[in-house]
Amino acid sequence: MAVARVLVDTPLPQLDRLFDYAVPAKLAADIGPGMRVRVPLRTAGRMADAFVVEVVDTSEHEGTLSEVDEIISTVPVLAPEVWRLARAVADRAGGSASDVLRLAVPTRQVRVEKQWLAARAEGASAPAPLPVVTAPEAVAGYRSTDLRAALRARARLALDAVPLLVELSPAAGAEDPEGAGARATPPGDTPTPPNLWVGRWAATLATLAAMTVAEGENAILAVPDYRDQEQLVTALEAVVPRARIVRLDAKQSNPERYRAMLRARGDEALVLVGNRSVLLAPSERLGLIAVWDDGDPLYSEPLAPYVHARDTALLRAEQQNAALVFAGHARSTDVQRLVEIGWLIEVLPDPRYQPHVIPTMQQGSSEGFAANARIPSSAWASAKAAVEFGPVLVQVAHPGYAPRLACAECGDVARCLKCSGPLQKHDSGAVPACAWCGALAVGWHCQTCENTTMRSIGTGAGRTADELGRAFPGVKVVVSDGSRQITRVDDEPAIVVATRGAEPVAPGGYRAILLLDGERMLARESLRVAEDCLRWWSDAIALAAHRAPVHLVGVGGALASALATWTLPRFVSTELADRRHLRFPPAVRVATLTGQTAVVEKAVDALPEAARHEVLGPVDVPGGTVRAIVRFDYAQGADVARLLRSQVIRAATDRRRPPKGSRDDGRRVAPPTLRVRFDDVEPFSD
Repeated sequence: MAVARVLVDTPLPQLDRLFDYAVPAKLAADIGPGMRVRVPLRTAGRMADAFVVEVVDTSEHEGTLSEVDEIISTVPVLAPEVWRLARAVADRAGGSASDVLRLAVPTRQVRVEKQWLAARAEGASAPAPLPVVTAPEAVAGYRSTDLRAALRARARLALDAVPLLVELSPAAGAEDPEGAGARATPPGDTPTPPNLWVGRWAATLATLAAMTVAEGENAILAVPDYRDQEQLVTALEAVVPRARIVRLDAKQSNPERYRAMLRARGDEALVLVGNRSVLLAPSERLGLIAVWDDGDPLYSEPLAPYVHARDTALLRAEQQNAALVFAGHARSTDVQRLVEIGWLIEVLPDPRYQPHVIPTMQQGSSEGFAANARIPSSAWASAKAAVEFGPVLVQVAHPGYAPRLACAECGDVARCLKCSGPLQKHDSGAVPACAWCGALAVGWHCQTCENTTMRSIGTGAGRTADELGRAFPGVKVVVSDGSRQITRVDDEPAIVVATRGAEPVAPGGYRAILLLDGERMLARESLRVAEDCLRWWSDAIALAAHRAPVHLVGVGGALASALATWTLPRFVSTELADRRHLRFPPAVRVATLTGQTAVVEKAVDALPEAARHEVLGPVDVPGGTVRAIVRFDYAQGADVARLLRSQVIRAATDRRRPPKGSRDDGRRVAPPTLRVRFDDVEPFSD
C-alpha cells in the first residue's frame, strides 16, 4: 500500500507536521511528491488542501489510515528543495511551514497549469534548447579577489559595491574589466540611450549570474524593489540571453507569477530575479544566491513567521551548497557580524573608485530661494556650476509639499478632526489631508485654541522643488517620490528632487548631488537609524558621475567622516560594537512574546535558564495584552525557538470551559493567544 506523507495547508500550529494518508488504488498511478491533494481531517469531518511531501511504502502509524480524497492537480508545485527550506525557515522562527509555503507557492492558476502540461507533453521528446551563455572572464572593479574562483569554491561573500554607474554595451557579453565605470557625457555629444546606464552593482551581480549560468547552474538574485530590479534586469540582458531570465516579484499578476514558478522547475540553467520571495523559488541546481542591499526594510516579511530574506538566503545557501553574496554600498550590521565571526569573506572595491563626498554644514547658507531650500552657499555654488553640464540630484527626507502642519496661532501640531492623525500638504495649492485616514481637512480648527489657520513646519519634496525652480529659472525641475515612479532621467540640465530610495538613474551620473535634511533623517527614533542613513546616502552617492561633488548637508561626526573617506565598514563595525555592549540585535537574537499575561509568563518560564535571565517585561501594549522581550545568544536559537513553538501550540489547543453556574456555562471560550516573533527590532526603536 502506498502512503502519502502530506503537509496540511492550515494556520493551526498544532497541525504543523506531516500526516500519513493511504493512497487508494485509483490514485496510486498519478500521485507524486509536490502535488496538491485534498485530505479528510478527523475533527468535524472536514476536508483540507495539502501538499504531498513524499510517497512511501509503509507508515509508522499503527492504526488505520484515512485515504487521500482526491488529487487537486498533478503539477508538482512543491519542489523538494523548497520544502526543506520552508521547514528550516519555520523552525528557525518558531513558525509553521505552511505559512512559508503560502509565500513560496503562488495561488493555483488552472489555465496556466493546463498550458504547462500541454507544453511538456509536446516537447517531451526534444525540448528546444535555450541560447548558450558565454561568461565574462572577470568582474570589474575588484583587483584583489578572483570572484569567479570564489563562485566555484562556493564562497560566502560580503561584497562592497563599486559606487559608480556603468554604461552597458547593447550587445550581449559586454565587459569592462578595467574601466572606471561612469563617464560624463560632454555637452553637445549624442546622448547615450538612458536604458543602458545602470549602477555598477547591477553589472557586477549580472556578471556573477552569467558565470553561474555558464556552468549549467541557476542563480537567484534578490533586490528590494522595482527600481533596483529594473537596473538589474537591464544589466542581465547585456550578458545573459533574455530567455534565461525569469522574474518573480510582487508586481506580477497571479498567472504571470505562477507561470514563472513553473518555469523555474525546468532543467535549463536560469537567472531568477525578484524581491524577497524569489529566495523561495524552486531551483534544484543552485549555484549562486545574491542579495542586494539586505538592510532595506522591504526584506522583512510582514506575515508570519516574519522571516527576514537574509536568514532565508543563509539557510538555503547552506542546504544547497551554493555560493552566497550579500552586496551593497554599505553593509548592514547583520552582515558585518557575519564578517567579524568569519562566516562571510569581505570583498572591497578598488580604492580608485572612491567618490568625492564633502560634508557641508548649514552655516553660510545662501540667500533667497536657495536658503529656503536649505542649501548652504558652497553646495549652492557646486549645483549652479554643475547644472550647466547635466542633471543635479537633490535628496530630501520627505515627500509632499509640507509633511507637517501646525496651528498658526498656538503652534500645536495640526491634527485630523476624525482620527487625530497629523495633517500634511501634498501640493502647494492642495487642501491639507490626514496622513492616517486621508480625510481632507475641510472646516479644520485647532482643538487647543480654535484658530482656523495653519502654517508649514516641514519642507517636503514638492516645496523644495518649487523653491529650486525659482532659484534656477529656465532649468527643468523633476520630482521623484513614492507617488511619482520615475526611474530614469535624461542627461539634459535639470534639477532632480527625490526622496530617499526614489532617486532616478541619469546617463553618465549626476554632475553634482546635494544630500539635504541629514539632521532630520538622523532624528528618527530607530535602532538602525545610523546604518539606514548610511545606506540611503551611499546609494545616492553611487549615482554621481566619477569624482562629481557630493555635498552631505547638516551631518558631522563619525558618520560624515566615514562617507567622506569611504570607510563605511569601519563605521558599521563601530555601530555593531555598541550593540554588543548594550546586548542589542544583531549582537544577540531576540524574541518578542505578545499575549495575555498568564500565557506570556508561562512561555517565559519554559525558556532555558540562561534566556530567562534576559527577559524585558512584560509590559502592557494596546489591545489588552502584554509584551515581553527575550534576548539570547545565537547558539541558543534552536532551543528557544522549539520551546516557544511548543508554548504557541499549547496556547492554541487550550480549550477551556467557563465555571459551572456562570452565565456562559457549557460554551467554549476563546483560547488564550500567544504570538511569537523572532528578530524584531521594532521594540528597540520606540
